Amino acid sequence: MKKMKIMSVVGARPNFMKIAPFAHELVKHPDQFEHFLVHTGQHYDKAMSHSFFESLNIPHPDVDLGIGSGSHAEQVGRTMIEFEKVLLEQKPDWVVVVGDVNATCACSITAKKHHIKVAHIEAGLRSFDLHMPEEINRMVTDSICDLLLTPDEFANENLRREGHAESQIKFVGNIMIDTLEANRNQAAELDLNEIIQRNLIPPDVSGQASEVSTDFRSPVSDLCENSFTVLTMHRPSNVDSKETLESLVRLLIDKVSIEMPLVWSVHPRTKKNLQRFGLWDEVMQCANIILINPVGYHEMLKLNMSAKIMLTDSGGLQEESCVLGTPCITMRESTERPVTLVEHGGVSELTGSDPEGILVAFKQFLNFDRRGHFPRLWDGGTAKRIVNALRDAGC
Repeated sequence: MKKMKIMSVVGARPNFMKIAPFAHELVKHPDQFEHFLVHTGQHYDKAMSHSFFESLNIPHPDVDLGIGSGSHAEQVGRTMIEFEKVLLEQKPDWVVVVGDVNATCACSITAKKHHIKVAHIEAGLRSFDLHMPEEINRMVTDSICDLLLTPDEFANENLRREGHAESQIKFVGNIMIDTLEANRNQAAELDLNEIIQRNLIPPDVSGQASEVSTDFRSPVSDLCENSFTVLTMHRPSNVDSKETLESLVRLLIDKVSIEMPLVWSVHPRTKKNLQRFGLWDEVMQCANIILINPVGYHEMLKLNMSAKIMLTDSGGLQEESCVLGTPCITMRESTERPVTLVEHGGVSELTGSDPEGILVAFKQFLNFDRRGHFPRLWDGGTAKRIVNALRDAGC
């Protein structure tokens, strides 16, 4: 029996958590599948990429295209050129893409132009916001895919409304939850304050970040579980405008951090703009705000498990908060994950960038009892269902 050759593609940090359980499931069937993993290199910094492969035990990529940074057009164009070379050499039966990054769209188009079947993990997600480049990537990818692997019922309905054949749509659940459940115990064993200390951004005279000194202690030490807020923020709508970012910083300093300590995992884009807009020193000097560098998967999972409230514009953290039961303030105007919202049984509130809306949600969540919400098929078995769907679809 001929093995099915599957080429899967990852490009950026959110993809890594999604490809890990899929890769692990394929390994269980060596007589049926041959797996070739392509890393496009959209996230090229070791802290944002290779450490995730190691911590999640993802097989080393068979090829790294090394695309690097650039505009959306530059990344998509370079990815298509380099990925085509790999396709022509390897000749896979299926290309499997995940999520909504530029690599997802670029590799789908390239594969289809060579008449290679494409499957999309996380198909059908829609924010209905065409200002988001990720939304364009989702729509283009789904429009040409042969197999649409969906995470929830909302995604199924979106695809049906767009006219996709029922035979193409396979409801498999959320693969991010496979990763969460496989790593929950390991994350729980981590020491909360060791994570803070190891990743702390200490001040120096120039106001820039420097290496963590072993004798520098956090301004708030010995955090207790369920007694602090975690913040991540990286989207252009929140951090690229001085007016918006400044209003959010005022909220964090004057309102949020007054209630409880705030642990802020600072994305490189956000840090750059805080410094550019002259806000970095003020944030650094706030006694109840703890600035830390971007952390690994297990460390962020521990922070999420331990936090009283999650404040984020990350879709992945929105999903994880739903299952963990951490009240989540989602700083976006729309979401492609409505299943996580309070009105649908979840624990997330959409607030956009409006400080008043964020503060209202924050105060409401101060008295919110933690409760996990598990949408249908968010059960840790998604990777197995995906592999079964590919097997059924055949070469």
